[in-house]
Amino acid sequence: MNLTRILGSSFAPVQQTYCEKDTMLYALGLGIGNDPTDPGQLKYVYEKNLVALPSMCNVLASPGLWLSDPIFEVDWVRLLHGEQRFVIHSPLPVEGGVTGQFRVIGVEDKGPAKGALLFFEKVLSDQVTGKKLCTVHTTGFLRADGGCGSGGEKLSVLEPVPEREPDRSVELETQPQSALLYRLSADMNPLHADPLVAARAGFERPILHGLCTMGVACYGLIRQLCGGDAKRLAAMGMRFINPVYPGDTVRLDVWNRGGNTRFRAYAVERELLVLDRGSAEISN
Repeated sequence: MNLTRILGSSFAPVQQTYCEKDTMLYALGLGIGNDPTDPGQLKYVYEKNLVALPSMCNVLASPGLWLSDPIFEVDWVRLLHGEQRFVIHSPLPVEGGVTGQFRVIGVEDKGPAKGALLFFEKVLSDQVTGKKLCTVHTTGFLRADGGCGSGGEKLSVLEPVPEREPDRSVELETQPQSALLYRLSADMNPLHADPLVAARAGFERPILHGLCTMGVACYGLIRQLCGGDAKRLAAMGMRFINPVYPGDTVRLDVWNRGGNTRFRAYAVERELLVLDRGSAEISN
């Protein structure tokens, strides 16, 4: 890893225009609409009174896989998505144009045998008004690039969930075709579509995108804690632990702590932890 070049990276802004159909397609990729008669689901997938989910900020105006550029000297094939967080400053419009601006926050070296963490920021603004919509933070785990030094700043540590039974749990269905739908809104990596590519990566079949699992959890939190009002979810963050397979049932375990809620998620059929150290801020 070339630490100097990574820390000195500059990025051209990325502009993206999207329409109501894109907003609906994103929600369909999360499995919303499984019950098309449920008004709580229909408002995300039907143009009448359409609402954009806050987690859609993760896929808008993406900078792409910039670390694959050879100038950074990163073994990007072994890169893992470690954590994801977002803060909503103003609700996302259901259609319009956004501008993404990016910066590397810092790199934390864990040592030659442990890899390194890279902290990255995306700020989305409305193209017309310039109004800031959200700030998104991504932590990448560079498994093969430890021992190259640290620099810049670190993100705060996501705290463990409470060591007691959750206050509530909710099960959320994904569909066998979820990854095929979700990739049309985001990452087109064949790992999420091609059984042969998935097998070469060590998976029994294509896996769901981590950000899709986060979106499923986002929807679950809105249903459980926000009275179905997406505007009340002000911030969210979590750590990716294991992949979900399309068709898995995701169980969201939630601990109430006032305005700051903690959560984790399991793939029910495999009794496997998939998201951990979850935190969400709920406004009144």
